[in-house]
Amino acid sequence: MDVKMPKLGESVHEGTIEQWLVKPGDTIEEYDALCEVITDKVTAEVPSTYSGTIKEIVVEAGETVDVGTVICRMEVEGDIPTDENVGSSEVVHDSLQVAETDQEDNVANKNNSDNKLNNGQYSPVVFKLASENNINLENVKGTGNLGRVTKKDILNAIENGTVDVSNTQQNVEEKTTEVSNASFQNVSNESTNIPGDSVPINGVRRAIANKMVQSVNEIPHAWMMVEVDATDLVKTRQHHKTSFKQNEGYNLTFFAFFVKAVAEGLKKYPMFNSTWANDEIKIHKDINVSIAVASEDKLYVPVIKNADDKSIKGIAKEINDLATRGRKHQLTSQDMQGGTFTVNNTGSFGSVSSMGIINYPQAAILQVESIVKRPVVVNDMIGIRDMVNLSLSIDHRILDGLMAGEFLKYVKERIQSMTVENTSIY
Repeated sequence: MDVKMPKLGESVHEGTIEQWLVKPGDTIEEYDALCEVITDKVTAEVPSTYSGTIKEIVVEAGETVDVGTVICRMEVEGDIPTDENVGSSEVVHDSLQVAETDQEDNVANKNNSDNKLNNGQYSPVVFKLASENNINLENVKGTGNLGRVTKKDILNAIENGTVDVSNTQQNVEEKTTEVSNASFQNVSNESTNIPGDSVPINGVRRAIANKMVQSVNEIPHAWMMVEVDATDLVKTRQHHKTSFKQNEGYNLTFFAFFVKAVAEGLKKYPMFNSTWANDEIKIHKDINVSIAVASEDKLYVPVIKNADDKSIKGIAKEINDLATRGRKHQLTSQDMQGGTFTVNNTGSFGSVSSMGIINYPQAAILQVESIVKRPVVVNDMIGIRDMVNLSLSIDHRILDGLMAGEFLKYVKERIQSMTVENTSIY
């Protein structure tokens, strides 16, 4: 039977094989992970929908193919399904959800004979999660094919705290070095005359690169920036900061205020909440704000759905949840879907001015820069104020300078009006 590239999201049309977790000749059970696939929205393990034996790997690691392309072939135990449903992207996509259920009772550990809990073969995702959570991989029971530790296994270990963390750092560093050395052995010996190191382009970086090139090539970008006096906003956030953390258990960030102001701006200026669709401009009914979450070489863009209906507290809660799960690589394809406008918190890196590339196929992206104290003339007097720059990139097919100016003016006025007296957090 043919196994095809699954559809990992409603707007996803292709995926990159980051790593195969099986090889020809391997016998696998239903729901065993076959490979790790990367798209511009999510990184996911693709499980098998049948039990059987791997016969052929068709698409090699690192290759990007369209949804529905045959990626491997396997010999299925029992009745062979018809061509209408074998390996279809819909079946594989559904199995991703099924595979998230606990498989510990379904898959026997094949390493009991030598008293090992797993086969010692770990994917990069498992390595990263173990390193970030100080977990000794040798003490994690592997429920995957031939005793492999799956992403589900490591997440269960993190959640339940069921493993010993002794010698973790040494263990992870040794394993990471082995993987790193193996990866660099595959790098081409060809090089320029300029001395230096070579870094292989992994699936995540390639997916980001393709998306950025598509955006720049298809969208005529234009830029505008305004400076905003955030002095009252700083006072408001400081007023609520301590009690909010005590009551809610997470931080009240400046970013939540900016997302709220932008969501209100999108409601007033709906053309910014639209998409170019060849012979028409589609204005979206829902205001779904995408935010960028970076974790080492991975970049996620999860979505705050219906942001205009949420309070500042509600937005802060979602930002905290999405950012936390993003850093732990626990975001799903559903978390990434449906974004209509992107707000990027570049100020968290200390940036004071930047120009973002639009998150295709959206119409615009707003960069929120660092809040810095500067001398400013106010009422013919010089005072120290908390200032922040807002940098807007627009699709010039949909929007023009006048509209960009009006939108930024509105967001600016909303930020500057966020005083303690007239700003409701809840």
